[in-house]
Amino acid sequence: MKAVTVSKTGAETHLVLAEHTEPGAAPDEAIVAVRAFSLNNGEVRGALYEGTDGDRPGWDLSGVVQTAPEGSGFHPGDRVVGLVWTGGWAERVAVPTSRLAKIPDDVSFEAASTLPVAGLTAAVALQKKAIGPGSRVLVTAATGGVGIYAIQLAAAAGAHVTAFARDGSTAEFLRSLGANDIAVGVEAGEKGGPYDLILEGVGGSLLGEALMWLASRGVCVLFGDASEDTLTTFDARRFRLQSGGAYGGTVLYGFFLLEELTRPERAADGSAILADLARRLSDGSLRPVIGKTAPWADIDATARELLKRKFAGKAVLTVGG
Repeated sequence: MKAVTVSKTGAETHLVLAEHTEPGAAPDEAIVAVRAFSLNNGEVRGALYEGTDGDRPGWDLSGVVQTAPEGSGFHPGDRVVGLVWTGGWAERVAVPTSRLAKIPDDVSFEAASTLPVAGLTAAVALQKKAIGPGSRVLVTAATGGVGIYAIQLAAAAGAHVTAFARDGSTAEFLRSLGANDIAVGVEAGEKGGPYDLILEGVGGSLLGEALMWLASRGVCVLFGDASEDTLTTFDARRFRLQSGGAYGGTVLYGFFLLEELTRPERAADGSAILADLARRLSDGSLRPVIGKTAPWADIDATARELLKRKFAGKAVLTVGG
């Protein structure tokens, strides 16, 4: 079978389709014939800049079950969405049933493939602080895959959502997702606070500023580091004692999806959350934003366009056909 593979020739690295052996299924895994997969910034950067020759990247996928463990609830022919930690960009993939969910017939494979990393990250991160009507939520990296779903899910919970943007050109788009306010720049971000929950995907200096915008007992969930600025400094006193004019209880939470889904105790239920997200796609309460769809033979060019931010939203590659 074919799979996307890292190919290194001298100083050049490319993503190509290459032949590999068929996957074998562990007792808790289903074999899925992949129909579509989506790209995430982190995995693309890792593959192109850190990968070794022969590596097989890929996290998000959707497709049709070929085989499944008895009693798992999955059967051949089921339309599903799933998450693996490597090798997901292939014709067939072994997927743990704990990270697999059925998708309704009216949800396309392309739409479903955008859910695993972005949707799970947004949904689980939003659980780090109870929110509802009256809560104030800030989402940075707002036009990225996680941000797009986080805005919608926070708005659906009744929170007042502020989307942090690099400029005003995306304001109309962000409002269409459910954002109440658009903060362009640090001054506007601070003015919109204090926030009960911040989902921060940029890092660097913005993280340092955001930590001082928390309300008392507010939580900042750092889910990414899209900025090239790797150094974060912040006013420790304001974070601890004077956040939002209140005092104390503020938290910086380092979020890593693998840890959330595999921790020994109280691991997030990936299958159940994926199923809920898929139902939301079906009933229209959640919508994917797909900036580009292409055949998987175009993986190398599409991956590079993603890193250059040539489009907003997710890149989806279709397998076969």
